[in-house]
Amino acid sequence: MTTLTITAKGQVTLKQDLLKHLGVSPGEKIEADKLPDGRIVVRAVAQDGAIADFIGCLTQRRGPKFTIDEMNEIATQGWAKAK
Repeated sequence: MTTLTITAKGQVTLKQDLLKHLGVSPGEKIEADKLPDGRIVVRAVAQDGAIADFIGCLTQRRGPKFTIDEMNEIATQGWAKAK
């Protein structure tokens, strides 16, 4: 059992081991449900991934810009070395 302290503002900080158990990272969301017996259930919010979120993850701010043909050539070379 983990004991948490309530701040003067009425806030509680979850410790890292609890966040790891929930599988959440900074910036992600959790939700809490109040149960009738005074308990609270906390769980990670399911991620609603949009294609727009994914597209930006491959962008490099620095470094070379490749054409599709150049990327295909690099991939071909990689596969040839793997065999």
